[in-house]
Amino acid sequence: MSVDIQCVVVGAGVVGLAVARALARSGREVILIEAGDGIGAGISSRNSEVIHAGIYYPSASLKAQLCVEGKQRLYAFCDERGVDYQRLGKLIVATDERQCVALQTLLEQGQRNGVDDLQWLDAGQARALEPALSCVAALWSPSTGIVDSHALMLALQADAEAHGTSIAFHTPLASARCTEQGFELHIGGAQPMTLSCRELINCAGLSASDVASRIEGLPSPHVPTAQLCKGSYFSFSGRAPFRHLVYPAPESAGLGVHMTLDLGGQARFGPDVEWVDHVDYRVDPHRADGFYEAIRRYWPGLPDNSLQPAYSGIRPKITGPNEPAADFIISGPAEHGVPGLVNLFGIESPGLTSCLALAERVVQRLAP
Repeated sequence: MSVDIQCVVVGAGVVGLAVARALARSGREVILIEAGDGIGAGISSRNSEVIHAGIYYPSASLKAQLCVEGKQRLYAFCDERGVDYQRLGKLIVATDERQCVALQTLLEQGQRNGVDDLQWLDAGQARALEPALSCVAALWSPSTGIVDSHALMLALQADAEAHGTSIAFHTPLASARCTEQGFELHIGGAQPMTLSCRELINCAGLSASDVASRIEGLPSPHVPTAQLCKGSYFSFSGRAPFRHLVYPAPESAGLGVHMTLDLGGQARFGPDVEWVDHVDYRVDPHRADGFYEAIRRYWPGLPDNSLQPAYSGIRPKITGPNEPAADFIISGPAEHGVPGLVNLFGIESPGLTSCLALAERVVQRLAP
């Protein structure tokens, strides 16, 4: 069986859904294919659900630009579609004087990125917001929030479908071949088929490099090597004495073991950093030992035996341990020379915050 379509999007996570929506709203005929049995089964459902402000990233980077733009778009979309969120605000804390230098650097970086609401707090001002907190100084980011990520994805799916997008689950992309007219896709699963399209967008998350490597005609130098960085989360058994998100000074591969709240007010801590060679979402209970030490630097009152394994996620990195974090890669025809093809690589945090802005950039990459 062969089907012709204008545009195929691979991967029904939050970014793939946002991209399919944006393409459909531009007037394209879109099919979104997903290897799994539903939306957002990978990265999109295994994160902190934080709407980031855009503080941490180099000013000229896509992460900085799309996070700041995406945050504004995301809050507006949630208001329009009735998606539940809370603009809780976040404290980034220095627990010793040495870390104050890092906080000052973050403050200046955030301001360069266009985050114009950051405030420097001394220890007393920080404790006025969070009495249980131990720190010597903090940055206050009032525009940071949390969102119901599943409700967000359902709203994106509904909007995409309302504009004509078809979504096919249990539909893995086995291989693709560049043709003069576009692409010939070989679809696996229970009902294998051939699908022809003029535009192909790879939003496959953890599998993005693997999918790209199976596109015949795409030069291999334009396919980065995937690096899997696992992060585990632990939930707090009681009611934590915090009303805002609390982050330590950032680490090399992540933002440290931070405290976030879900929309019901339940506290969870994580993620940590564990480089792995395969996807395994089981949480090792013994990793909590390191969590207690890290958390007690800013919350000395954390009770013993109060953390339980919650869930884990995998960061789809394209740089390895001890290497600087890579920027988002939106690789379109201008980069690799293949008309109609856009690959998205390394869409880790702040990918959720940036999803709507990322989608607009994809549409721009496909403009003639």
